[in-house]
Amino acid sequence: MLERISLSTKSREEFVDITNSVQQIVTKAKTREGICIVYVPHTTAGLTVNENADPSVKADILMMLSRLIPRDDPKYGHSEGNSDGHIKSTLVGFSHVIPISDAKLTLGTWQGIFFCEFDGPRKRSVLVQVLSEKA
Repeated sequence: MLERISLSTKSREEFVDITNSVQQIVTKAKTREGICIVYVPHTTAGLTVNENADPSVKADILMMLSRLIPRDDPKYGHSEGNSDGHIKSTLVGFSHVIPISDAKLTLGTWQGIFFCEFDGPRKRSVLVQVLSEKA
């Protein structure tokens, strides 16, 4: 079963917690045991699994990515002004596989799933595929 999460980002760079939306898809699939594949089909966006209890973690990650990969480096060759977004999405990655056990995502106590925007604001989507364990 392939599902789509649609979202609209509000800032050029932000992390959007999509954990509950992904869990709703797992619940809808009625999968007790299996895996959940979460995929971002965009070249200037990514996906990460990280702490969702303290919002300063998201801010710290975005701060360090911006420090490592500045927005307006004069040496960028790409003319659209979003080279940093392409590089950040490459480093962060675009997919995760999360085990499902007892019909729930098996995330750690403090973990959440975040859509990572690096060239917003935009309308974006996340694809979620739930695969059930065969008996």
